[in-house]
Amino acid sequence: MSSIYNKADNEIIISRINKLSPEAKAHWGKMTVDQMLSHCQAPMDFAFGKTPMKANFVMQLLGKMVKGKMLKSKEFKKNSPTAPAFIRTGAYDFEQTKNELIERIVVFSDLGQKAIKTTKHPFFGEMTYDEWSQLQTMHLDHHLRQFGV
Repeated sequence: MSSIYNKADNEIIISRINKLSPEAKAHWGKMTVDQMLSHCQAPMDFAFGKTPMKANFVMQLLGKMVKGKMLKSKEFKKNSPTAPAFIRTGAYDFEQTKNELIERIVVFSDLGQKAIKTTKHPFFGEMTYDEWSQLQTMHLDHHLRQFGV
């Protein structure tokens, strides 16, 4: 599996992002391409310590139960649930939002594990740096596949 901390792996992700256009249509789900680019930044901002989040006790228990199964899978399922704080419904400038996402991806390759400011995920609980990498990589891949790149 590729790593969010690896520059070469991130160059592949960035090249896929650069294949997107403002006219790209989702193969599933409700988001527009600009909303997806903004949405993909949200879990990164959480990992960077910029966006605090908490899940209720029931969600934390559920998250701990599904974490292992999800991380063992190769990809996220289509139409997987999204944290309310990560839902995007507005309109975003495509180029600006695309560049902001790429900047965040570069932070991971520049800083490596030091980019992660919290090891406690609001849904999955305590996570290792490798689990954070896997989660971020799977999330990006999921949404890039959603838009056909």
